[in-house]
Amino acid sequence: MKAAVFHKIGDISVDNVDDPKIEKPDDIVLKVTTTAICGSDLHIYDGFVPQLRDMVLGHEFMGIVEEVGPEVTRVKKGDRVVVPFTIACGQCFFCQQGFHPSCEHTNPEHYGPEGDLLKGKGGGMFGYTDLYGGYNGGQAEYVRVPHANVGPKIIPDGLSDEQVVFLTDIFPTGWSAVKWGKVKPGDTVVIFGSGPVGLMAQKAAWLNGAERVIAVDPLEYRLEKARTVNKVDTLNAGEDDLREKIYAMTNGRGADVAIDAVGMEANRSVGEKLKAVFNAEKGTSKVIEMCTEAVRRNGIVSVVGVYASPYDNFPIHRIFDKGLIMQFGQAQTHVYIDECFEMVRSGKVVLDDIITHRLPLSQASEAYDMFKHKTDDCVKVVLKPELDRK
Repeated sequence: MKAAVFHKIGDISVDNVDDPKIEKPDDIVLKVTTTAICGSDLHIYDGFVPQLRDMVLGHEFMGIVEEVGPEVTRVKKGDRVVVPFTIACGQCFFCQQGFHPSCEHTNPEHYGPEGDLLKGKGGGMFGYTDLYGGYNGGQAEYVRVPHANVGPKIIPDGLSDEQVVFLTDIFPTGWSAVKWGKVKPGDTVVIFGSGPVGLMAQKAAWLNGAERVIAVDPLEYRLEKARTVNKVDTLNAGEDDLREKIYAMTNGRGADVAIDAVGMEANRSVGEKLKAVFNAEKGTSKVIEMCTEAVRRNGIVSVVGVYASPYDNFPIHRIFDKGLIMQFGQAQTHVYIDECFEMVRSGKVVLDDIITHRLPLSQASEAYDMFKHKTDDCVKVVLKPELDRK
């Protein structure tokens, strides 16, 4: 089959690889109909999260069940499903509490309580390095899906792939960010990042009753997308008086909730890059610092942007002085996917309006280059294996 394979930093190509097979009784093999490139894929592409061997990337995908293992009861051959990006057993201590990204059984080589750089990681994820289970991802014609009695959600007829494919990750991630922020009617929410996750968090903030949503991003075309599809206020992250502008928009207090939808790959100056090298840091934590400045005293900072190393000058002094509440982590997709699906099915939310590019799987390498360098006003790319089959 054809698949987008990561070889080394900056090197992804569409190669012929072995077809996936049923390996365990509760596996399925999925024929992929739509997949997408996520900002988290760039963490591997750019070397922020290490991967030493070739791997099929992609954790946002959906398709049609092609084969089922003998113990699979939740789905059958021919069912059309979306698959959460985290892999969960559904039975362990953490899964039973709704913390599926911390599943104890899906990352046997590197799982542990430590949460360190190279050991003691969380549960398995599709296409996200050997540190997270070594599972091949879904930027391919076919993909093996383990624990198929837990993850896949059947999609009924009448909804297109593009309407629901983002239930795999970015909409539940934006929804998790807002739920962790305890957004309620009347709140002002400032969201750093207007990439795919930030755009979804903006939608989720409105759905949870926010009175005002402020999007912050350094790229004007992404702010325009936010204004167009989500009707939010916008600020350019490059403005010298950004903090003061946020205070001016929030009665001088700061926002009730600040959301970091960027993570470690925020734009950096040369000096910031040199500092990161000196301190052995991956990327930057500047967006967390901006969140702690932008949020009001006793407010909440919700972090769904990914961080992969410790950081010098973490603003603990400000967090303490302002009495902030903070929550970080991988989204609780398994917990929220049904609720998110119902919002799509009922028309309460539209997800496919963030898509800017639709390409065949065979153009994955070009798509990664465009997505990374943000050329052609690229916000979100979906890849269609079926376009190569025609």
